[in-house]
Amino acid sequence: MGEHSSSGGRIGGSRGRRRKAPAPARRGRRAGAVATWSLVGLLLVGGAGAGYVYLKLDGNLDGVDINARLGTDRPDDIDNGSLDILLLGSDSRDGANSAYGGREEGARADTAMVVHLHEGRKKASVVSIPRDTLITRPECQNREDRTVPEQHRVMFNTAYEVGGPACAVKTVERMSGIRMDHYIEVDFTGFKKLIDALGGVEITTNQPIKDSKSHLNLEPGTHTLNGEQSLGLVRTRKSVGDGSDLGRIQLQQAFMKAFIAQVKEVGVLTSPTKLLDIADTATQAITPDSELDSIPELTGFARGMGGLDAKDVNMVTMPVEYDPIDPNRVIPLPSAAQQVWNALRQDRPIPASALKDSAGDKGVAGSMVGEKAARTEPRAGSGDTTGSGE
Repeated sequence: MGEHSSSGGRIGGSRGRRRKAPAPARRGRRAGAVATWSLVGLLLVGGAGAGYVYLKLDGNLDGVDINARLGTDRPDDIDNGSLDILLLGSDSRDGANSAYGGREEGARADTAMVVHLHEGRKKASVVSIPRDTLITRPECQNREDRTVPEQHRVMFNTAYEVGGPACAVKTVERMSGIRMDHYIEVDFTGFKKLIDALGGVEITTNQPIKDSKSHLNLEPGTHTLNGEQSLGLVRTRKSVGDGSDLGRIQLQQAFMKAFIAQVKEVGVLTSPTKLLDIADTATQAITPDSELDSIPELTGFARGMGGLDAKDVNMVTMPVEYDPIDPNRVIPLPSAAQQVWNALRQDRPIPASALKDSAGDKGVAGSMVGEKAARTEPRAGSGDTTGSGE
C-alpha cells in the first residue's frame, strides 16, 4: 500500500529562509481541505503575468507564521528531500459558509490530512486524521495569546478551535513526531468556486448516494458535479458506510483521487483566461503558512508537484479503533499509527500491515465513488444531482 520514493531536492521548505513578521491567522471560517493539496498543484502552473495580474494574485494571499508562533519546541527538521504539509479545514458555518449545515459557534478542524511528498516529488502519501479521534492536546496559545493547558481525551478537531492553525500543527507534530514543513487551509466557498472554475469534477458512483443534509441525490452512474454538488459529496456522512466520520473520510479520499485525475485533463495552460480565473479563485480560497504566502514561493512549490498523477498518491486513514468508552469516538492504534508515522519520517512506503486492523480502512464508502479513469461501467445519465447549497 506504500509508495517508492525517488531522488530529488527539497522544494518550498528550504532551511535558513527569511521569516516574515508574524501574521495572525485569517479569521474567515474555512473548510474543505479535501481538495487543497491538489489545488496547490494547479496554482500558477505556467507562472503569473507581470503588473496588475501579479499584484492581484499576490494580494489575495494572507499567510500565518507557524514558525514564529511555535518557536523551537518542535520535532527535528530532518532534511532528507521529503516534504510534509498539514492540510486543514474547519467545520464553522459562519458568513458565506452558513448555508452548509446550519450555523455553529467557533471553528473546528473538519478535515485534516498530512501530505508527505516523497523525495523527488514523484510519489505522495496522504494520511487522514479523523476529527473525532480522542487525543492528548498539548498546551497551546489561543487566539488572544493566552495559554490553554494540555488536555487529555479531547477530540482532535478541538486543537484548531482553541488555538487556530498553530495549535493544530503543534498537535499533529506531537502525535506524529514529524515536523510540518507547510500548512495550507481552504474554505467552503473557495472549494465550490474552484470546482466551478475547473468545469466540475467527473465521478462514477457505484451505489446510490442520497443524503438529505447535503441535499445530494446521486444514482449509480457517471456524473459531472459542480461546486455545490462536490461540497455536498465530501460532506456526506450518515448515508455512506457505517455513517461515521470514517466513512466520510473514505468518500473524501475517493473524490480527491477523481479531482486529481480531472485536473490533469482540464488543459488550463491552453487558455490564459481560464488559468487566471483558476489562479485568482485558488489564491483567494487558501490560507498558507508564511513561507508560501507570495506568488514566487507558491509557484515554486506548485511546480514541484506538477508531475503527480492520481495513481502516484497513496491515501490512508491513521490507524484507529472505536473507543471502548464512547463508541461515537475513535482512538489511535498506538503501534499501527506509529508504523505509519515512522514510515513517513523515514521517507518510506506505508506498510500495509499497519492498516489491516484499523477501523478506518474497513468501510465500504471509498468503493462507492471512482474517478473517470477507473470506471468500468458505461456512462449513465446525470440523475438528480441537487447541489448541497439548497
